[in-house]
Amino acid sequence: MTGRYAGPVADFLRFLPLSGRSRQDEGLVSSDRRQELDALLSSLEALTDAQPTWAAFATDAGLAGLWRESEGTVAGFRAAVLQQRRGIRVLSRALAAALRVSADLGLDLVVDPMTAGAVALYAQGAGPFERRAVVAGHTIRATDADWAFGNGPVLEGTALQIAGFLLGVTDDPPRPPAAAPEPPELAASPE
Repeated sequence: MTGRYAGPVADFLRFLPLSGRSRQDEGLVSSDRRQELDALLSSLEALTDAQPTWAAFATDAGLAGLWRESEGTVAGFRAAVLQQRRGIRVLSRALAAALRVSADLGLDLVVDPMTAGAVALYAQGAGPFERRAVVAGHTIRATDADWAFGNGPVLEGTALQIAGFLLGVTDDPPRPPAAAPEPPELAASPE
């Protein structure tokens, strides 16, 4: 790589902010979270199809109007959700509501770790203050996905555990990684 200088520019410089790194097609990057929201609704539908539960979920998620418009059907609700762009705030509220429903049912919710990571990153900046204070000054790392954010000593947990904690739904915070076991000391041999 060469610039306006006579010699080549060091390769690591292309990774610095505001650098001259090569252009890439970023046409697929979007803030629209409809697909992730629909996948979350699909996971919730696998747990229950009870209308009172779905009505409570929709109210908690801030989507009660869409539930009413769908005339109380899960299929109609999912179709209504897909009709309009949805942002990370809506996805975060929906994940928090779905986690509460799954806890009430005593069942595990299946969520894509990347979706949970996007919500965790959002909640780290917009979630309850006391939760943000717990993770401040730390690197938060998912043990089941390839993502981390923040700086400092590492705290880790599953992506869904981290998101649930930062959303204020669960009280299970990310924790320091378990230390690797030390090899046993060799017993001194008698002489």
